[in-house]
Amino acid sequence: MKKVLLTGASGYIGKHITLQLLNQGYEVRASVRNLAKSSEVIDAVTPHLLDKSNLEERLTFIELDLEKDAGWDVALKDIDVLMHTASPFPIASPKDENELIRPAVDGTLRALKAAKLAGVKRVILTSSNAAVYGCELPEGKAAYDETMWTDITHPIGRVAYTKSKTLAEMAAWDFIKSSAPEIALTTINPVLVLGAPLDNNFGSSVSVVERIMKGKDPMLPDLSFPIVDVRDVAKMHVEAIKSEASKGERILASSETYSFIEIAKLIKSIYPKSKVKTAKAPTFLIKFLANFDGEIKSVLPMLGKPMITANDKARRIFGINFIPVEISIRESADYLVKNGFIKG
Repeated sequence: MKKVLLTGASGYIGKHITLQLLNQGYEVRASVRNLAKSSEVIDAVTPHLLDKSNLEERLTFIELDLEKDAGWDVALKDIDVLMHTASPFPIASPKDENELIRPAVDGTLRALKAAKLAGVKRVILTSSNAAVYGCELPEGKAAYDETMWTDITHPIGRVAYTKSKTLAEMAAWDFIKSSAPEIALTTINPVLVLGAPLDNNFGSSVSVVERIMKGKDPMLPDLSFPIVDVRDVAKMHVEAIKSEASKGERILASSETYSFIEIAKLIKSIYPKSKVKTAKAPTFLIKFLANFDGEIKSVLPMLGKPMITANDKARRIFGINFIPVEISIRESADYLVKNGFIKG
């Protein structure tokens, strides 16, 4: 039985990965920032386990902080695979971008250096489509793919979050190349992740559906983005452990591209009594508002452009048939209603 150290186990994606690892027979050592979070993870995954026996032996917990060296040597002792999904993410954009960039880059390098010292030869790192799409599509290309890297001087690429994900992934590949060629690294680069969470704690991605369902915006911007189901993201992480073809590769996790309007219309068809608005905001209005709001300004280059993201590499390497986005949106909406976040 292989032992996996999973960082960020209490996150939205992390819980789904924990569940799939356990259901496929792996032993999981889950890192959390506070051991009090361990019961949250146990409660989230237990109802979905194929085998609930000996769970206290198959799922153990350790306290780790991405910004501190303490504990990493103990955490990685006797570990076969490091699955690094943890990433610092502030609730609000920081005034100083380095408050986001430094922990992202340093945390990734801290995990990789500790893995090298522990003799761990296999690492799967959760990166992001943000490390891919912050650039202009090369001539002749119809979709973003794994050969592309975000340009941190591009209007999209210089946004703090996008820059942090890009620099963190670049640092990982540079470290493997220069200092740890014995480690086989795979990065999984998800797009917007949707699908029902395993408990009542979910990240900013499902909050997009929540915001639309609450009708917070009278009109929606002409923005499109690729979406992937959280179960497929988890599946790709777990499949990478035994996939020789995934070693040394960055792999996008993406199903289909939907616009805000398409998402809203789908939800409205499922919940016709909801407060969902489906009107499109005029582009001139968005451009005007961008003069006063830096976050709106950062999305201007994406207005009216369908962000098509390739998934043929994931299909080829993992043999994955992605869950249709319509199902991911529907299950996200159903989850929000069922758990009382939205009135149906």
